[in-house]
Amino acid sequence: MTLTLTDRARTSAPASAPASEVAPEVAPVPAPRRAAGREADGLAVASFVLGLVGLLAFNLLLGPTAIVMALLSLARRTRRPGRAYLGLALGVADLVVLAVLVTVNGTVSWNLGG
Repeated sequence: MTLTLTDRARTSAPASAPASEVAPEVAPVPAPRRAAGREADGLAVASFVLGLVGLLAFNLLLGPTAIVMALLSLARRTRRPGRAYLGLALGVADLVVLAVLVTVNGTVSWNLGG
């Protein structure tokens, strides 16, 4: 036996209230996960990874990219602010390594041969 909406209202209504005054029970709908939150988390992780890789190679390109991605993720309220701050610090470290290489060797590449 299936109950329609009006049958449910009649069965759940108190004896003193007419069926038209009783609102049907509606289950709350959970809010959808915001895509912006996941995007900000992805930016935080990407800035960390790019900053880490930038310490070894392509620090001229990956350092500023890690900084920009970290700042974007912090502006979008990431749930991983620690990772975003690490990406920011590693991006700055990439630029410091680049400055040291340019100052000491006069080049923008690693020189392991001595």
